[in-house]
Amino acid sequence: MTSTAPARSDDDAPRPFLLVQTRPEEDAATAEEESVRRLGGYAGGRLSVLRLDRRVAEAGTDRVVADATDGAAALAGEGTEAGGGVVDWEAELDAVAGVILPGSPFTGSDPEESKSDLQKAVEAELGRLMALVIERQTPFLGCCYGVGTLGRAAGGVVDTTYRELPGPIPVTLTEAGAVDPLLEGMPGEFTAYVGHKEAVRELPPKAVLLASGQACPVQMFRVGEHLYATQFHPELDQAGLLERLAIYSHHGYFSEDEAEGMFSAIRSREAPIPPRILENFRRVYG
Repeated sequence: MTSTAPARSDDDAPRPFLLVQTRPEEDAATAEEESVRRLGGYAGGRLSVLRLDRRVAEAGTDRVVADATDGAAALAGEGTEAGGGVVDWEAELDAVAGVILPGSPFTGSDPEESKSDLQKAVEAELGRLMALVIERQTPFLGCCYGVGTLGRAAGGVVDTTYRELPGPIPVTLTEAGAVDPLLEGMPGEFTAYVGHKEAVRELPPKAVLLASGQACPVQMFRVGEHLYATQFHPELDQAGLLERLAIYSHHGYFSEDEAEGMFSAIRSREAPIPPRILENFRRVYG
């Protein structure tokens, strides 16, 4: 496959990429931003950061969720004006070359009654973002949480069927993946880090499977020409994964009985190949 980036205006400098973060934990969000910049080569002004969790909290989570409900009613033909939300996503997308949505402590397939007001508000704003990304075919790279976000928005099924314990796994490219520009320079099989409670069980209509795994079949897919998502983490190296797990040790990703073997497996295998996806995303669309 050959992919051409969407046309852009003639600017004096290349536009940055938008990193949309949803982590309320300050240490985790800071480490995530640093890791994306370093592993993907997003130096200088190549990365613009939007802390969505902060934005919706400052605006008031009740307002954000109410706006989303009103918007859904309007789309259903019930005569209610669509809520404007708290982020002007059209302006945000006009200013950037593409969007990166990495991991999150939120799990979209959790029962609605168990979700915090903050999670509901974040998901409402992401719903508005993804509708626009799909409509405009804005280059998009979702990582872990991003795979579920794109999967749902594009019509796939995301649930807890294929949960994976944090750690290294072998990932295999499909025939389509072997010729995709975002996977250029990558071997047919490589080690990647995973760790998730939910995954894509059924791909969205017309989505293209790019990489698969044994315990979790959908490890990477593409929707259209420019929308990508990975179940594994191209934005994490070994040290980053260990740091992340220390921060989220009580968030249900692993039990005490699983911890010793899990950490041993992580320390025994590095995963230097997946960050090339971040680099390729910058190169192809930057």
